[in-house]
Amino acid sequence: MTPDSRTLLIAEAGVNHNGSLELALALVDAAAAADADAVKFQTFRADLLASPEAPKARYQEERTTRGESQLTMLRALELSDADHRAIRARCDERAIEFISSPFDLRSIDLLATLGIRRIKVPSGELTNVPYLRRIAALRIPVLLSTGMATLDEARAAVAVLEAAGCPRSRLTLLQCSTEYPTPPGDVNLRAMLTLRDQLAVAVGYSDHTEGISVPVAAVALGASVIEKHLTLDRTLPGPDHRASLEPEQFAAMARAIREVELALGDDVKRPTSAEAETAAAARKSIVAARAIAAGERLTEDALAVKRPGTGISPLHWDEVVGLIATRAYAPDEQIAEPLP
Repeated sequence: MTPDSRTLLIAEAGVNHNGSLELALALVDAAAAADADAVKFQTFRADLLASPEAPKARYQEERTTRGESQLTMLRALELSDADHRAIRARCDERAIEFISSPFDLRSIDLLATLGIRRIKVPSGELTNVPYLRRIAALRIPVLLSTGMATLDEARAAVAVLEAAGCPRSRLTLLQCSTEYPTPPGDVNLRAMLTLRDQLAVAVGYSDHTEGISVPVAAVALGASVIEKHLTLDRTLPGPDHRASLEPEQFAAMARAIREVELALGDDVKRPTSAEAETAAAARKSIVAARAIAAGERLTEDALAVKRPGTGISPLHWDEVVGLIATRAYAPDEQIAEPLP
């Protein structure tokens, strides 16, 4: 496996810190311990993200205080600028990449000051043209989630990013379903390949299903990035905990993904070194079916095919039949005539 073929595995901490810096730092530690390559948060100022009249999504209403506005919920989940600097420092200490999804222009600028290596565009911002232009101006790799999007909307977002300075070579589109949790029947992993083929971009998968089977399947299908929510406790209050993995589950997913990467190999069909050793015992050679005299013509009834495969391969059967034996052969002795 080459570095280019290694899946970027992102632990999505999101807002599973519930507004607590202490919990956010613990999520960084858990992501690093679970062998994630990166841990991703969400960066926003609630007053810039939602108006007071904005309702919560159904899944948010089900898992947070009923009757409160989306703005009230978001204010409780904000991380300060100082919190972001502390989280970035903890990521450096744990040797795990810090990523975040900004939800407003100010937050894009904040992340830029933190020296991030790449940035994530959440599904809800895919149609936000001024936002996309600010993202492209960073001149760093972009991960773009495509939840709720049609192919034409994804194409339009790619065009905006490209025109503003983000070439497709720096862009990865993530197939995503914005349901928490997502039923397997709504995942549509094959759409990831459509994005790749139609838009000429690298692709990955942002997962909101329960369990680990779907993201593992996405890697087998060709995902170069996997994003999966991480929580310390799925029973905690908050909008995303139910669609998240706890640390032990996340580590199991990471192991499964790395095994799949090894199993994918390359596109060359050839025996492994272990198979080459087995071939001698498992394959067959052309042998004498009975005693054969020197000078006798080798007819089909005088020949047989038996293990081991250390002699002339039966692939050469038609070339051997009709040869004149240059010496005598005992029954079961491998034929050793020079091939024409």
